[in-house]
Amino acid sequence: MELRTVLMLISDALLALVALLCALVLRFGSLTFPEEWGVDGQFKVLFIFIAVTLFSSYLMEVYSLPRATRKREIFATCLQAGGAAFFLLAVVYYLDPSVMLGRGIIFISLGLFIVLQFAWHALPFSGVHRAPFAQRVLILGTGDLACQLGGLLSAHASSFELAGYLDCDASKPQETVHQSDLFDSQVICKDSELLDIVQAYRASMIVVALTERRGVLPLQEMMRCKLAGIEVVDAPTFYEIVQGKLMLEQMTPSWIIFSTGFHRTALVNIYKRCFDVLLSLVGLLLTIPFFPLIALVIKLDSPGPLFFNQVRVGNNEKPFLLYKFRSMRQDAEKNGAVWAQKNDNRVTRVGRFLRNSRIDELPQLWNVLRGDMSFIGPRPERPEFVEDLKRDIYYYSKRHTIKPGLTGWAQVRYPYGATVEDAIEKLRYDLYYIKNLSFLLDTQIMFETVKVVLFGRGR
Repeated sequence: MELRTVLMLISDALLALVALLCALVLRFGSLTFPEEWGVDGQFKVLFIFIAVTLFSSYLMEVYSLPRATRKREIFATCLQAGGAAFFLLAVVYYLDPSVMLGRGIIFISLGLFIVLQFAWHALPFSGVHRAPFAQRVLILGTGDLACQLGGLLSAHASSFELAGYLDCDASKPQETVHQSDLFDSQVICKDSELLDIVQAYRASMIVVALTERRGVLPLQEMMRCKLAGIEVVDAPTFYEIVQGKLMLEQMTPSWIIFSTGFHRTALVNIYKRCFDVLLSLVGLLLTIPFFPLIALVIKLDSPGPLFFNQVRVGNNEKPFLLYKFRSMRQDAEKNGAVWAQKNDNRVTRVGRFLRNSRIDELPQLWNVLRGDMSFIGPRPERPEFVEDLKRDIYYYSKRHTIKPGLTGWAQVRYPYGATVEDAIEKLRYDLYYIKNLSFLLDTQIMFETVKVVLFGRGR
């Protein structure tokens, strides 16, 4: 998570607290909580209000708005987040009336929060949107790879700022690109020590973007920069930091071996299994009562079985039987296995709703409970497709080093796709998840999954 996003979350939490306290003063004339709440109850009420407002803002993508977003659009997004917060608070108060706020306090506090949030996110004095929070980056290299990284910096201007491209050796023609191709940014000639250049251009990070390093890479000078507190990373690592996926084109076996990540302890495996069992049990208990209704509408819509069983490739490429509610015609694959398309005419009317809402995936909770799948991981593919993709895409088999998931990083980050090119992009995200697997990343994916289900993105 970017520093800017963290700062925005912290500032919005403070604004939500201020809005609620001001609402109490405006409503009662003093900062007074009902006596029956007690001290613990007061903290509980405050925590729920702040958590719901932040979660609603996250759902409505308040924290994903670009810096150049118009104020009208920012206000509309904040207004949507306030509406979502009102709905979620109503649900929470229905489930636990002991933490309920009066209607007057809710309306006043949410109204104040919308105004304060808009002011903080839109007006010029909002420090979280300004350049001081952008990390200045010096790119070593002036070739195609350097150009690609420069484009990433431009796309993430709120977090990173280009200090310049350092031409380490002008005698290497394969590493030289016309300056106009470098987005009109300054190409710096290496006419002094690297540390002096870094300090002169106020860079706090060096990114090595040299495709040919022999005789060019200034190792001793880079080491001095590292010891002076300057962050030094290679191109694949920087790409991973910025994009949240891996740069397959620049990955080598040695990079995988020596980079951080790709390591799961026994504790992580225990956590994953406990997490899977708990969530799958809760999910089945909550959804099984609706299975008869789902079965009825499927049967009324088209002839055929209720469930659809299909062999998929699991952990260590072990095949398993995956379960889904049937969403296609019974003869959907009479001519053999084919990729599912975005507007596939084999999908039934009810099936289209089941797929868009992800209801067709509910039987896979049983796969998670059995241990065939995890709740979070790369989506399992069919053996017929896996063999082709392994042949066409290097590193594709590495996605099978963990259990496949009901949802995953690729599903919440990448839109619907059913081509080899889409498989490559999803592999970037899948390998990023495998490399950085953690409780925090799993939690983020769960929140993102809620957004995907609500707004119908990804696959």
